[in-house]
Amino acid sequence: MSERQDERNERAHALMMAALDDELSSAERAELHRLLAADEGLRAEWAKLKTVKEVTETMSFREPPEEIWETYWEAVYNRVERGLAWVFISLGLTVVFAWAGWRVVDSILTDTSIPWWIKISIFAAGLGGIILFISVIRERWFAKKRDAYKEVLR
Repeated sequence: MSERQDERNERAHALMMAALDDELSSAERAELHRLLAADEGLRAEWAKLKTVKEVTETMSFREPPEEIWETYWEAVYNRVERGLAWVFISLGLTVVFAWAGWRVVDSILTDTSIPWWIKISIFAAGLGGIILFISVIRERWFAKKRDAYKEVLR
C-alpha cells in the first residue's frame, strides 16, 4: 500500500470515528462519503462499525436477582465489620505492647546491677527482633495480596 493510500485510510478511519460520535461537519461528512465511494474495503468496515454502534446502543445490563444483592451487601458489611474489628484489635495490642515494652525498658535502664554493655546488647537484640517480625509480616501481607495463584488448590 502506498503512503498516500495509508494517509487516506487513516483520514477515513478518523472521519468514521467522528461520524459514529456524530461530530462531523457537513464538509467532513462529504469527504467521508467520497472516501467510502472510492474504496469497497472502507465501505465494508463502515458497515461493521455502524452495526457495532447500533448493537452497543441497544444493549442493556440485566438486573441481578435480589438474592445476589443480599449476598453482596452481606459481604460488604462483613468486610467493614471485620476491618473495623482488626483496627481496634491492632490499636489495643499496640498500646498494650508499647506499655509492656516501656516497662521492660524502664526496668532494664533503672537496674544498676546490669552492666551497660549487656543493656545495649538486650536493646539491640530486641530492636532486631522487632524489625525482623515487622519485615516478615509485611512481606507475607504483600505476597498474599499479590498472589496470582491464590485460588489454585495446592
